[in-house]
Amino acid sequence: MSKPDYLLFDRNTKAIFWNLNRNAIQRMLDYDYVVGRDPSIVAIVAPTQSRKFDKFFYGTQEIMIPIYKSTPEAAEDFPEADVLLNFASFRTAYDVTMEALDIPTIRTIAITAEGIPERFARIMRIKAKELGKWIIGPATVGGIAPGAFRIANTGGTIENIVNSKLHRPGSVGLVTRSGGLFNELSNVIARNANGIAEGIAIGGDRYPGTDFLDHMLRFEKNPQVKMMVLLGEVGGELEYRVAEAIKDGRITKPVIAWCIGTISKYFGGEVQFGHAGAKAGAERETADAKNEALREAGAYVPKSFNDLPELINGVYEELHSKGEIADIPEPEVPPVPEDYAKAVKAGKVRRPTNFICTISDDRGEEATYCGVPISEVVEKNYSIADVIGLLWFKQKFPDWASKFLDMVIKVVADHGPAVSGAHNTKVTARAGKDLMSSIVTGILTIGPRFGGAIDGAAKYFKMAKEKGMDPVDFVDYMKKVEKIPIPGIGHRIKSTKNPDKRVELLKNFAKENFPSTELLDYALEVEKVTTSKKENLILNVDGTIGVLLVDMFRALGYSDEQIDELINAGAFNAFFVLGRTIGFIGHYLDEKRLDMPLYRHPTDDILYDVKRPEGA
Repeated sequence: MSKPDYLLFDRNTKAIFWNLNRNAIQRMLDYDYVVGRDPSIVAIVAPTQSRKFDKFFYGTQEIMIPIYKSTPEAAEDFPEADVLLNFASFRTAYDVTMEALDIPTIRTIAITAEGIPERFARIMRIKAKELGKWIIGPATVGGIAPGAFRIANTGGTIENIVNSKLHRPGSVGLVTRSGGLFNELSNVIARNANGIAEGIAIGGDRYPGTDFLDHMLRFEKNPQVKMMVLLGEVGGELEYRVAEAIKDGRITKPVIAWCIGTISKYFGGEVQFGHAGAKAGAERETADAKNEALREAGAYVPKSFNDLPELINGVYEELHSKGEIADIPEPEVPPVPEDYAKAVKAGKVRRPTNFICTISDDRGEEATYCGVPISEVVEKNYSIADVIGLLWFKQKFPDWASKFLDMVIKVVADHGPAVSGAHNTKVTARAGKDLMSSIVTGILTIGPRFGGAIDGAAKYFKMAKEKGMDPVDFVDYMKKVEKIPIPGIGHRIKSTKNPDKRVELLKNFAKENFPSTELLDYALEVEKVTTSKKENLILNVDGTIGVLLVDMFRALGYSDEQIDELINAGAFNAFFVLGRTIGFIGHYLDEKRLDMPLYRHPTDDILYDVKRPEGA
């Protein structure tokens, strides 16, 4: 359900956080926990980070927040996020903001960076206004909708949040320039009224994305806001816009206003008060002139800042006595767990996990494979290929894909005792080693020349097809550019005259059952080129499996980028490792069953070329 136009934030607001600022993110999540809402940050954008997620605490529970390289990518995956918290540096903040303004789902952008050139600030403001979007800042601490949503560090520590009643909504709309004085005013309002309904610090730069009046007009429409507090400052003329709105009736709710910097009249010349915009270039921009204009317009303006609390209390009590402001019950506030480093001496600890598992869970009464109980796997007759689908790829494959993978495992399970992996396993077994040691020596031989060509075949055939290479061009490219044999092409024994039946079985199955065999078809065209040069340069079983796995995952809806990730991770070779391990175990058991002695290689199978060096 969408929120009213006058609200920027509610308890369902979701935000994307630009920059991996762990402290600010954790403070937001701590606030979410205290007010009892779901975590407000759904994604982090950090272009220089190689990680895909980071861990944070929500209370005592760890949660993972995904990390993206760009805002559009994060927004596409989380269309419900309508707030961007722009914590980029002043050099980057403009570009980040302009990009976010073009994203339809982003409605509000908070910019913390100071020092953004004024020309850029004006461009951002104009574009946001044209699009009906909201910018808070630059140079802002942000804002808060108590009990609903907090921007980063707004309101200070959790202790200050609670003391200032920012953990639940009050009746006062607060708008300031200064983030530091925002915290002070929140506390003053909590002590002299019932707290704020929403507070915004528009930022200290001369050209904020939204100004006092923009937010006060929202407050005027918000039935939760019964009175407003404006804290302006010396410099600029934004406060005059508020005075005009009070005069012409656009603002009817009581406004308590004060512009700080009245002391500037006691100094000679222009005085800069910290913020870029806090400097009076003319009499009209002085704090005294603006305070007087607000007073004449009908705002409640104290004689000095020291009188502000009493004035707030007076207006509040008047509205309360009329029944316009009701009493607000105080909610119970859960304690925020202390972090490990701070709590270790006191014996109160929360410890981050060392591992993450997304494929299986053994904590309940029954272990699960990707959420499927093992009993269900057995009762529903899941195949080994189905279990691989759950544990390797976190999905239940369709029947044709599972049958294909089952066939792959069968055809690669063994290829006789002479191949390097089986040979190593047998030699190690005969040396008296155990099962694991023997199998490992066999597995370690798997590589580009033995079994490990599946990934390479998938990679290069896929690359060539995507680039639109003619088969002849691809063969020349591998020879002249990559300078390696084409992975998946060639066999020591099999040839066009003596075809590999395993390859024929795989090809026939795919042709009959796959939705598409686009890459296999391309590979077979390449095979015509290679076998025209030499008849044993056939598409071998590794190459056939590699290209068919690409065709399979494409048919399952995987993107080319996702398939590349699988290839680079070695997921395709994993099928050979799994299947061939069956054979290695067989050869190990065969050696043990036959009780074979220690193996010594026959000397007549070795070319000895040993020469005595000169002078020895």
